[in-house]
Amino acid sequence: MTRTEDVREQVRARYAEAAVAVGRGRSNGELSEGLQVVDDGCGTGSCCGAGDTVVDESFGAVLYSAADQDELPAEAVAASLGCGNPTAVAALEPGERVLDLGSGGGIDVLLSARRVGASGFAYGVDMTDEMLELARANAARAGATNVEFLRGTIEDVPLPDASVDVVISNCVINLSVDKPRVIAEMFRVLVPGGRIGISDVVAEDHLTSEDRAERGSYVGCIAGALSRGEYLAGLAAAGFVDAEVEFTHEAVPGMHGAIVRATKPVG
Repeated sequence: MTRTEDVREQVRARYAEAAVAVGRGRSNGELSEGLQVVDDGCGTGSCCGAGDTVVDESFGAVLYSAADQDELPAEAVAASLGCGNPTAVAALEPGERVLDLGSGGGIDVLLSARRVGASGFAYGVDMTDEMLELARANAARAGATNVEFLRGTIEDVPLPDASVDVVISNCVINLSVDKPRVIAEMFRVLVPGGRIGISDVVAEDHLTSEDRAERGSYVGCIAGALSRGEYLAGLAAAGFVDAEVEFTHEAVPGMHGAIVRATKPVG
């Protein structure tokens, strides 16, 4: 097994465990090994991988408003493993087509579907069968008809060129071992003038790859994170313009939850 395959399998296994736990009526904080905690400034939360600390509530869920959580099935909220709220970051409009990379239990897809309305559409792409099953069940519970969950990887998105207006993602791109490919795929599927609104873990520029590895595991969202400079360079190389990376809160020293925005040029 190659390193890429090994990391992907570790991620898939951890997300599958979370999905199964939620399906059995447990929060993702009740997994056998727990989820890695990253501090959100309030003493609560978790990121998207394995760790030694059991938490009562996922990191992603506490970053959604009570109104957002009340709109959705409890299972969708319980399965949230992200580090932000990309549906708020992306400022979605009625009629837009949205793609969520690494859609998990479907929380961001379902929120996106509500925001874009009946004239819009929300896609989710995930590689974990257990998460796809959970997401589809959550969509049925929510009565959402303008959604579709697709099996695939974020490095090879199963959608045609120029098929969506907005790409969102929540603490997933940091888990990819081929981030240039992910960024290129976002650019490919966006229409000219389309945009990205990403929540991710991002390192300060002075941290080396070794520094990031010392702060956490790859599957735990830390070791694989890009630096701010690397993110901006990668977006520019793919063709994006007006890129920005805004730190929102420190996860561990030198590593931050961040908002990433950029636009595909009309030309």
